Amino acid sequence: MGKRYFCDYCDRSFQDNLHNRKKHLNGVQHLRAKRLWYDLFRDAAAILQEEQTKKPCRKFLQTGQCDFGSNCRFSHMTEQDLEKLSAQVQGEKRLKELQREGADIPPGTIEDWLDKRTQRLSAAQSNSALPEKPVPFQYPPGWPPVQELPPSLQAPPPGGWPVTPNLQWG
Repeated sequence: MGKRYFCDYCDRSFQDNLHNRKKHLNGVQHLRAKRLWYDLFRDAAAILQEEQTKKPCRKFLQTGQCDFGSNCRFSHMTEQDLEKLSAQVQGEKRLKELQREGADIPPGTIEDWLDKRTQRLSAAQSNSALPEKPVPFQYPPGWPPVQELPPSLQAPPPGGWPVTPNLQWG
């Protein structure tokens, strides 16, 4: 059967030889799929700038569909979409400016987590001089569950199993 080439952009495979690979990589379907893939990773500012230079697509505005799809040279974004995109770009700009000015990094970042971890470790080391008393095991609230377990699987009561003297011996 021979080697096969799989194109991740197009999600298809074909026999791998120079002619087939060259034909595929220069084909319209592959170039279109590759462009769509890389468009997923463009930043909002580049998309906004490109969409603002385009005129609105009349066919898309009238019917909600366009025969050219993502290859249309006109914009398929509504005014609301452009406003949302513009707000997203402004938010990203503000965040970058705050980071450049040295403002605190917003919570939830790795740096924040590392700082808290360092503080916890240093507090634990400073408190390590005091001997810690082990905490006795306690069942979580609501344990045992509502359904009854068979005796072999039941946990012992907090004081241990009761020992009853057997008076029938001897």
